[in-house]
Amino acid sequence: MVFVLGIDGGGTSCKAALATVSGKVVGHGKSGPANIRTDLTGARENIVAAARLACLDAGQDPGLIPRIHAVLGLAGSNVGTYARQLETILPFAGSKVETDALIALEGAVGEGDGAIAILGTGTAYMVRKNGRTRAIGGWGFQVGDQGGGSRIGRDLLEEALLAHDGIRPASPLTREILAVFRNNPEDVVEFTVNAKPGDFGGFAPKVFDFEAKGDPVAKAILARAVAAIEASLAALDLDGKSPLCLLGGLAPLYAPRLPKRFRTILKDPLRDALGGAVAMAARLFGKAEAVDG
Repeated sequence: MVFVLGIDGGGTSCKAALATVSGKVVGHGKSGPANIRTDLTGARENIVAAARLACLDAGQDPGLIPRIHAVLGLAGSNVGTYARQLETILPFAGSKVETDALIALEGAVGEGDGAIAILGTGTAYMVRKNGRTRAIGGWGFQVGDQGGGSRIGRDLLEEALLAHDGIRPASPLTREILAVFRNNPEDVVEFTVNAKPGDFGGFAPKVFDFEAKGDPVAKAILARAVAAIEASLAALDLDGKSPLCLLGGLAPLYAPRLPKRFRTILKDPLRDALGGAVAMAARLFGKAEAVDG
């Protein structure tokens, strides 16, 4: 039997699925972050690790990896030449690196029209109309990813420092975050030196928790985040007929906060992003694999 691989890599984790050439998944694997813009070498290692685990989960020898074709949807692949660089150093028989948004769109709506908003560690959006796709966002939390967990976490640390300096009022949330850093603002700054998007994103759940308790700083951070997401969805120029799918770990938290015009067209995705990568791999490489096998 011959196989294809679908891989979904983001700022928090990398997931792989081994599938037959017909698209039937037979094994899963998961490893660490795979944002190729922030850490190309580390992303490659985690991609290979996830692929090996998927093979083992399927009862297959990981030694098959050099004979398997793969479609990879990876955070950071929409910027620069990272995607092409990665393709040259991957161990697969053939590799197609796409954006994480594209595999998410494929998984959510299939090959038809529709739109997705990825609301996780980062944020990205994509719409397909009449077979043509358009992407928005996904630029990284330093200059983009508004509403993403990494940006929320970064904003929280900023607010904590502003409160420490007396520039803005403190709140239970800012006091709790400063306590994590021993009430030493220098420790906050040191944390940011080597912190990855997922590290910043680790603080996001606290913002949602404290917002539910009425914390003013948490409410302000999330108000900005929701406004940014709403603006991005509006920029997609949705027709109100095709489905809109919210994806990512923060999607359930944002869905009820969106305006009615977006909530009314929300649909459950057909598959997750990993399923989209598998479907693309089967479509692009299935015949080649079957012939090679």
